[in-house]
This record gives sequence, structure tokens and C-alpha cells, in this order.
Amino acid sequence: MYNGLSNHIGNLHLLSNAITRSISPENYTGEKGKGGTCELENGSAKNAARDLGKGWKVNPYIHVSPGETFEIASIEGPGAIQHIWMTPTGKWRNTIIRFYWDDQESPSVECPVGDFFCNGWGEYFQISTLAVCVNPGSALNCYWTMPFRKRCRITLENRAEEDAVYYYQIDYTLTEVPEDAAYFHAQFRRVNPLPYKEVYTILDGVTGKGHYVGTYLAWGVNNNLWWGEGEIKFYLDGDTEYPTICGTGTEDYFCGSYDFEDPYEHKSYVDFSTPYSGFYQVRRDELYKCQKRFGMYRFHISDPIRFESSLRVTIQALGWREGGRYLPLQDDIASVAFWYQTIPAAPFPALQDKDYLEIV
Repeated sequence: MYNGLSNHIGNLHLLSNAITRSISPENYTGEKGKGGTCELENGSAKNAARDLGKGWKVNPYIHVSPGETFEIASIEGPGAIQHIWMTPTGKWRNTIIRFYWDDQESPSVECPVGDFFCNGWGEYFQISTLAVCVNPGSALNCYWTMPFRKRCRITLENRAEEDAVYYYQIDYTLTEVPEDAAYFHAQFRRVNPLPYKEVYTILDGVTGKGHYVGTYLAWGVNNNLWWGEGEIKFYLDGDTEYPTICGTGTEDYFCGSYDFEDPYEHKSYVDFSTPYSGFYQVRRDELYKCQKRFGMYRFHISDPIRFESSLRVTIQALGWREGGRYLPLQDDIASVAFWYQTIPAAPFPALQDKDYLEIV
């Protein structure tokens, strides 16, 4: 019988015993029949609702105080997260979202909120993919299926010096989880600047069995001219010096070609957002903004990269110098790697402090 763990248009007609639930500030626990029950005096919007009373949008958002970690979900399994929507205030790099599966002490997702939703430069930019959609005015959505067997916990940590306001909704199902279902992971990294002649590491230290499903890069270019000659490399199952999968260039991996340029005028980049890949210029030339900054994503939804025991992912930063030679770049690069694997997983490297992650 279809268990409703994940849906696509081909099986929407099938009945299921799965149970649909949703968590928001109007129903912190997702319990049946408990939505909109906040008492007026306890509501975040109690002033706006003062003439209408209980049940009239009394508590639609939360305040997360400076230094506070707020648990936005605690769900008893088995089940699966199916959709997350949120809209944040403040600097998006200052709020860290974490997911914990089945009472693991270390998070399986640890990422600044904006980067997790492929908007890493702290500025809204619309994208349309099968896994992530960012919509006007700053609506962050993800559709990764995230199964869990015992428990799911999701937290928001506010690293800023002022309150952060969050509207959010987490849609999930309570249902059986197949034995071969793996756990969703996402890891953020940032290096600024990349040391000369070093490669950028997107992911390392992964042990277990699983499959890699996506890459997001927030790339700040510190040189003139083209910057994307570097190759992405996937080191699978004990690869050491040389990888099993080696790309041919940065724009090639992100499913573009020839500098993402206008193929007719050859004078400008062309932004695009498709279900599986995209490239977009988040910050253009403006007064006092001398660096080019880009976002790009590649989701391996139809072509996941399978590994049996270990995985490492790197990308080179290469431009051009005189004499037709490659120039190793010293750019500002941040990334999010998305993958599924068995647990327990190896703990992530320590996340850098707020000042190191700041976009300056």
C-alpha cells in the first residue's frame, strides 16, 4: 500500500493511511484540533486581534531573542517533513537552522537560513526549483522529503543583537518509513578569502551509505574577468588523490556553458532558474559595491550521486591571467551541500562565528 511518504503527480490518486499534520506558531505541536487556540493575552499579534479575540490570527509569528535558540518543531515519528515555509527578518546569515533526527546529539542540518534556501547573500532573489522555491516578498520554501523514524527536532538560533521575527509553517506526514529510507542532511561552509592555490571544500568527512542530491554556492568574485574555469570533483568510497567524478568547469556543472553569457551580444551574464539548476546575479554593480556576487544551484534529483562508505566534494576557483594561463582565485565562497545518508553521521565541523559569516 502507498504510504504517503512523498508525493508526485503520478500517485496523487492513491489512497493512504498517512496522517497529515502541520506546525506553525498557531499550533506549536501540530496536534489535531489545536490550531488557532492561543489565548488573546498570550498572542504575538494580540494588539491587532484585540477587537476580535481568540481564533482571529492571534499568534501568527514568533520573536527569537538575541542569543536564543527556539525549538520550532518536536515531532514523534515515524513520519516525514514534506514542506517548510518561512519568512525571516534581520540578516539571514545571523539565524542558524538545525535539524536533529531520532534523538541524535549532532545536527544533520546546520545552516544559515538564507543559504539553506539558496539565498545566501542576505538579499531576496526569486528562484523556482523542484526542491526550493523563493517567492515574493521573502517567502522561503523547501520541498525536500525528510523521513525520520523516532523523532524530528528543528531549531532556530538567533546570533544577532536584536530580535528576529519568524512566520513559519512545517507540513509533515505521520506514516511508516521504509527500511531503505535515508536521512536528509545539509551542511554549510564558508571561506573568505580562499587561500591562494587551494581548492574549496564543499563537503568532507562523510561516512556511511547514501547519495548526494544538491549543491548551492554563494560566490563573491574578487577579480575582474571570468572566474568559473574550476572543476568540481566527487571523491567516492576511498578515493584519495584523484576523484571518480571530475567536472569540466563551474558553469558546466551548474548546467550552463561559456561563462553563462548572452550568446548573441556576448556582453552580459544571463540569469536563469530551472527545476534542476540555476545561476543568478544577486548583487550588481552599484556605488560602493565593487564585487560581483552570484548564487547558483545544482540539484541531483534525477541523477543522485551514490556512495557506499565515504564522500568528499571540492571545487576549484580559477580565472585567467596573462599568457592564456589559469589564475587561482582568492574569492569569497560559501556553500550548502545536500545529501541523504544512514545515521549516525559524522559530526559537522564547528560552524564559524557570526563575524566570520558576516557579508561585508
